[in-house]
Amino acid sequence: MVTWAGFQEEAPRIAEVFARRHAATGNLCLLATLRSDGFPRISPMEPTFFEDHLVLVGMPGTTKFRDLDRDPRFCLHTATTDPYVGEGDAKLFGEVRNLQAPDLHARFAADLLEKSGMDLRGQVFDPFYVADLTGASSLALVDEQLEITIWKPGEGERIEHKT
Repeated sequence: MVTWAGFQEEAPRIAEVFARRHAATGNLCLLATLRSDGFPRISPMEPTFFEDHLVLVGMPGTTKFRDLDRDPRFCLHTATTDPYVGEGDAKLFGEVRNLQAPDLHARFAADLLEKSGMDLRGQVFDPFYVADLTGASSLALVDEQLEITIWKPGEGERIEHKT
């Protein structure tokens, strides 16, 4: 599994599409988790990049976080607004881990206050999920041809074209 920083090094094309689409939609993504009965659940989420991590935090006790407590596997998809994916889209696959590091949490809360005005300083972040990635893909429309970039750890990116 690879952290966000490692992913950016190994899969720069997909990381760029993900970061661009993430920013274009106000950080909105769709998070897929597994419910307790094994069926998938899709939830809106606003993950953020902080230091070397892709952080998945939010209101504690939500069903999506209960899902991740039980089974850390996830898929995160950039929000798509164009059925022709003219701006591209990306999917990340992996597992979350609850990173309990009070100094990191304090820096995260200070950064959040500076960027959004939301003051969560002094709050306990549990869970504080960071993504460890096991795969990713992105789509882009290049010269009216669909370009699919696929990545797995240690294998680099490979590109397929569909007409």
